[in-house]
Formats: sequence, structure tokens, C-alpha cells
Amino acid sequence: MAYASLDDLLAEGVRGRRVLVRSDLNVPLEGEVPDLRVTDDGRVRASLPVLRKLSEAGAAVIVLAHLGRPKGAPEERYSLKPAADVLRDLADFPVTLAADTTGEGARSAAAALSDGEVLLLENVRFDARETSKDDAERAAFARELADLAGPDGAYVDDAFGAVHRRHASVYDVAALLPAYQGDLVRAELVVLEKLTKDPQRPFVVALGGSKVSDKLAVIENLIGTADRILVGGGMVFTFLAAQGHRVGASLLEEDQIDAVRGYLERGARDGTQFVLPTDIVVAEKFAADAGSSVAAADAIESGTFGASGIGLDIGPATGQDFAANIAEAKTVFWNGPMGVFEFDAFAGGTRAVAQALVDAQANGALTVVGGGDSAAAVRGLGFADEQFGHISTGGGASLEYLEGKELPGLTALARD
Repeated sequence: MAYASLDDLLAEGVRGRRVLVRSDLNVPLEGEVPDLRVTDDGRVRASLPVLRKLSEAGAAVIVLAHLGRPKGAPEERYSLKPAADVLRDLADFPVTLAADTTGEGARSAAAALSDGEVLLLENVRFDARETSKDDAERAAFARELADLAGPDGAYVDDAFGAVHRRHASVYDVAALLPAYQGDLVRAELVVLEKLTKDPQRPFVVALGGSKVSDKLAVIENLIGTADRILVGGGMVFTFLAAQGHRVGASLLEEDQIDAVRGYLERGARDGTQFVLPTDIVVAEKFAADAGSSVAAADAIESGTFGASGIGLDIGPATGQDFAANIAEAKTVFWNGPMGVFEFDAFAGGTRAVAQALVDAQANGALTVVGGGDSAAAVRGLGFADEQFGHISTGGGASLEYLEGKELPGLTALARD
């Protein structure tokens, strides 16, 4: 598909025009209302370059974004105010937050917007029409958003993390205004195409996270493409069960055992090696201060805590093995932590994989961190974004791209 780029829009000229920008400000928060705090500002920082380019070019910028999953009505805990505060602190241009999305507050603020200023609308999901499955409802909301830009307005989608959604601010508004691909979306596509079309080999994929069901389609699509798939996180226990091992009280999706067994058989047939842990850090309970010990992956119930033990991280030998596999790679994609990294005692596997990616990048490999929990993990563990080839802001969108699915937000931007 061909897209018009932000550079194309800037070449046309934006001074004196209002430009709608769909950004991804869906940041993690901690605390309680009204003292919510952003714990990872990576998505805000990633959104800055496009906003800065437009501001410096003289556009009056109106930012559309969502946070969390409100139920189609304003909820203070899902307000974009914490994200707006971070954006204001980081930006070198004026930033204001509208009181609503397309109501009187937004309309007045948009009308008063001067060239170079940035207005952030409130959470677009405060309006139920944003996510409606009714095409007419979404179109009506999109029209209200487009009207804020006026007759000479334009639309830029810079929120790759939302392009897999057929939502009004992602899909429908692109049909109402001249639409352009933001730099962040373009950069994501360049990297994902490198992973899927002709990756430099060996191509190693590290998959973690809690549920194997969240990764089934991407695993299926990677078999035959990836040379090796390293499996950690909570999802590994379904793989171990598929090999006939007992996993104690660890997270297990019994209804996926047959599917996983089929993937293991397909991998052996199609040239993709699945690399599973040889040891597991097993805890007596799910808690930061839980007692723990290391058990062989095929003998978890023979360990200290018996059948009540809960696997919460890959073991140290597995961390070394995964790192050795990554060291041999020319291309690495990682999605999902290797354990419960939020608890220091169970962050070792995730830290080992992150460090292995850093080392591989330094040695000339392309390393891609697949967004979401993985991005939060590497930052929380003290790694810098610059130590990796690319940290995706995509999360679910990246996975759906790797699954081979059509992404509505990209389809809406495509030009003949």
C-alpha cells in the first residue's frame, strides 16, 4: 500500500491550518484519583517529534488520543490530564487540555488555537461512538472531530498502537480529511517489514507474557519464518504441559495444550526450533516476598513446594541459554516479559533477555522490543531506549501485523 507522509503534508504547507493528529498517549498510571502519575512516559516521548514538526511549521495542532477502557462516558481515572502534564513538561511548544472531546469546551479551544499551539482533546473513548460497531454512529463522531479542523484541515495518524482498531478517530476521520501517515507509524512499518519480508538470519523470536492464547496467531505465522522461538513467561507452562510435564500451580491454559503440541510438531517439520526453559524459578505463592527456589523445568512438582509451587520466572540456566541463542542472531524480536518482572525476585529472566538484546544490537544485529509490557519492563529495569534497535509503541497492533492481519487504520490511510 502507498501512503502520503507527514513530509508530503509539510511540503504542502500547514501554517494557518488546523491539523488533527491521532497520537498514542495510552500510558500506564499508578496512584489514585486525583493523584494519578504516569509510570512510563515512553509513548508521550515517542509522540513528540511529529507534534514538534507540525508546531514549528505553523500548524494549529489538535491531538486525539485515548487512555484505558472507559465505558463510553467521562471517568476521572481515565482522564488524559496526567499524560497532558507530561507532554507539557517535555514539549517546547504550548500545550493545553480541552475540557471535553467534541463539546463546547473542545470547540471553543479549537477555535481559539493559534499557529504553533497544541490542543489535546479529552479521552476520545469518553464518547461511546468512538468504539461503536455501528458505522453511522462512528461516522457522526468522526464528523464532529473533523469539523474541529475546519475546511482547510488535515489528519495525521501517528498512533501505531491503535491502527488495528476500526475506531472513529483512527478509521472514519481519515475518510473526511486529507490523511497522512505520521513518522512513528512509518517507522513501525519499516521495522515490521524487516521482520516479516526478508529478515537477516538467524532470526530469533523471544515470546513471553502470561497467556499463550494471546500469542497463538503470531506463533502460527512465525513458524517457518523464524529460525528459533524462545518461550518464557506464564505461557511456557502450557508448552511444558504439551510435552507431558506437570507444572504445579503455575498458570496453565489446558484448552490450548493440543494447539501448542501441534505448533511444536509443525516447528520441527518446518525448520523453526522452539527453545523452552530447562529451569524455572518456583515460588510458594504469588507475592513479591514469596519464598522461591529453582527447579528443573521437567520436574517442577519435585521441587521445594511440590504441586502447590508457582512458576514465576525462567531460571538462571535458561536465561544464559536464551542469551546465547540471541547472541547468534542477526535479527531479534522480543514480545512479553520472561517472568513477573514487577517483583524484583522474579525479574532475572527478563533482565537477562533485555541485556542479551542490548549486546546483540551492539554487535550489529537488529533488535526489536515489541511494545507493551516488554517496553515497560526494559525501562523499569534501567535500560535506555537507545540501547535497542527499535522499541515498538504498537503492542497489540504489532502482533496483529505479525499475524498477517489487515489493520484498519493503515487501510484508511492508503492511497491508490
